[in-house]
Amino acid sequence: MTEARQLQVDLDRSTPVPLYHQLAQGIEAAIIRGDLAPGDRLENELDLAKRLRLSRPTIRQAIQELVDKGVVVRKRGVGTQVVLSPVNRSVELTSLFDDLSSAGMYPTTQLLEYRRSVADEELRSDLGLAAGAEVVTIRRLRSAGGEPLAVMTNHLPADICPPAGELEDGGLYKGLRARGVHIRLARQVIGAKAAEPDEAAMLETEVGSPLLTMQRTAFDDAGKVVEVGRHAYRADRYFFETTVVDR
Repeated sequence: MTEARQLQVDLDRSTPVPLYHQLAQGIEAAIIRGDLAPGDRLENELDLAKRLRLSRPTIRQAIQELVDKGVVVRKRGVGTQVVLSPVNRSVELTSLFDDLSSAGMYPTTQLLEYRRSVADEELRSDLGLAAGAEVVTIRRLRSAGGEPLAVMTNHLPADICPPAGELEDGGLYKGLRARGVHIRLARQVIGAKAAEPDEAAMLETEVGSPLLTMQRTAFDDAGKVVEVGRHAYRADRYFFETTVVDR
């Protein structure tokens, strides 16, 4: 059994931010930095409470916040253990490849499908194309740190789509930027679904397990639709983060 890891977490007792939340954020930051690796154990609640001068209910609440986010897991006879670091993605106009690269998560891509065809009526409408226009449909499996994370399906006008080879070496948006296509605005819908058999096999999870979903329609500087994407993510390895401001 691995030895429990001690962490130095800075707590500010003068702010209105609850101490349990500060502690949870400090532990999560250590995991993202790599100070704690998957499989590492945290100190037990009593030792952590004594060292940080916190009550056990405060420690328990902080750990529960991390359990709810899928960052750690409680195991009988083992204690609290770090699981795979989830990808924390802000809801911004960026690509998953760029976000993972910026976070040092070492993304890799397996191209599952690259198909050129005449757009059907639904795709013509979604992409704002004329009758007879061609589209490219791309399906990829994106992994982070060697672990499968997302199955991504994208549809693009054929005249701007990067070639297949570029999509395994870099992100889709990087390929579009190289062709002078600048994505200015996107409309997206975030939801959830149960994993279907093919998705479960690719993402190495159980059939019916929860997946986060995102549907995105991206527009360029001129307001023209650039791509329509439908992505599914393992819910235990990925979450979206937003900032809400009162008006």
